[in-house]
Amino acid sequence: MTTARELADEMLTLVLDADPVMATLLGIPGWDNLLPDPGVEAGRDLRARAEDIARRARGGDDDPVTRAVVAQQAWGLVYRLDSHLVEHTHAEGLNAPLALLLVALPLIRPSDDVARKAYLTRLSALPAYLDALTRRQRDSVRRPLRHLVEAAIRRIDRHLAEETDPLGSPLHGTPFAAVCTRLLHETVRPAIARYRDFLRVEVVDRGRGEDRPGLCWLPDGDLIYADLVRMYTTTGHTPEELHRIGLNLIEGLDREYEEIGSRVFGPTPAAGVRARLLADPELLWRDAEDMVTLAATTIGRAEEVAGDWFGSVPRARCVVEAVPAADAPNAPLAYYVDPAMDGSRPGTYFVNTYRAEQRARFSAESTAFHEGVPGHHLQLALAQQIPDLPLLRRFASVEAYLEGWALYAERLADEMGLYSDDVARLGMLAGDSLRAARLVVDTGLHALRWTRQQAVDYLRANAVMPDVDIFSEVDRYIENPAQALSYMVGRLEIQRLRGEAERRLGDRFDIKAFHDLVLRGGPLPMAVLADVVDEWCDSVLA
Repeated sequence: MTTARELADEMLTLVLDADPVMATLLGIPGWDNLLPDPGVEAGRDLRARAEDIARRARGGDDDPVTRAVVAQQAWGLVYRLDSHLVEHTHAEGLNAPLALLLVALPLIRPSDDVARKAYLTRLSALPAYLDALTRRQRDSVRRPLRHLVEAAIRRIDRHLAEETDPLGSPLHGTPFAAVCTRLLHETVRPAIARYRDFLRVEVVDRGRGEDRPGLCWLPDGDLIYADLVRMYTTTGHTPEELHRIGLNLIEGLDREYEEIGSRVFGPTPAAGVRARLLADPELLWRDAEDMVTLAATTIGRAEEVAGDWFGSVPRARCVVEAVPAADAPNAPLAYYVDPAMDGSRPGTYFVNTYRAEQRARFSAESTAFHEGVPGHHLQLALAQQIPDLPLLRRFASVEAYLEGWALYAERLADEMGLYSDDVARLGMLAGDSLRAARLVVDTGLHALRWTRQQAVDYLRANAVMPDVDIFSEVDRYIENPAQALSYMVGRLEIQRLRGEAERRLGDRFDIKAFHDLVLRGGPLPMAVLADVVDEWCDSVLA
């Protein structure tokens, strides 16, 4: 019988076969010359392998936690393949096939000539990849959203207009730079232009309108969305249940807005506090440099006191950079990229400085805590340092855990005394409003047949965001269905588990020990994490 560790290694190989660029970004050798295969046959092969691993993970009684993670990862890959998102996702920077490569490939840092040659091989495969992607999308019955295809075309045009191609940056200053430049000019950029022309000539006109943005308008969309909800939340909640949870959370946040807002603006109703945050010109950024500087300062402040709340902290510091200009218009407000295990790239918090002067600064600290420390960077960089865990356990894509932890970190930062003032605490509440609203809007779009305008209107009424961010958020939910649900679902579960542990253990509860327990097992499905915490409480009380 295959052991749990062997299954974990087999599942990791499958995950990286499906996404070889991720292997390079993580610093795991063996995939550096490869791109994903977007073809139908390749997808069928990956799906069959995933189902086989999931079946075998059910047998055996060694290391049940690892077996549970393997099964969750296997079924998650099945659900992603069955979603057919590759056929109708074009603009969202961290999910659309070409957009994702244009973001990810410039992040690669080849460390020697072998890795540099592998990067050239990977670049030379990009035309074939785009040809396969074109065939897949041409043959699909799943129509994309018209305005997002138009956004993808603009994104490609911006890329092609750049004097220095970002795809060449990994080899800049090396002996391979001239070869890379020639390859890009003669082969890669013409292929990207052909794909752009395919979108412009064949795809735009058959795109859906903004009145039908969700999966529920596509073949088997309701079933696909239910599977994606299960994958991203690792719970049994239905879309309808999550919609109601979101509505209730939004209502409950009003009391906190009024309490904290009264200390900043005087007695003001919750809606008035949110409006003041958006309308006050003193809360807008001066420029892009100011955004990056404050993010770095905030994370540095958190790193200084992390040892008071965690028994273990990452060896590597968190680096802050601006989102590349070509990616920024369709990129999220902020995102984090894991450090490479081989040390070639640090963990990096990317700040979206697009139209900085139109963005408010009140959420800057909570976002930095989410993406950096004690959020994503602390958790992900720390997971890489756990030598006794299978690699799959360190890198498992369990979004409810990963994003739930980062959202938990925003509130934890307040306990740690890290927010500089009440305006920054209002930014924390704004983050909660957004994640609660995501439960409402994502399920509204994909299960309840909302229009794009309904989603925009709901965020305008209940989130604290300028329109430039609201439009980007809604389009993200459209092209990355159910992922946005993971934040609040995971946060609520981690908070519940902490509350239960505090109740059971009383004076024996140790916050550092609890945090280490949650982090030292790597990303876990919520039900598995609950079992781990329950067993820990039993052991403390024994």
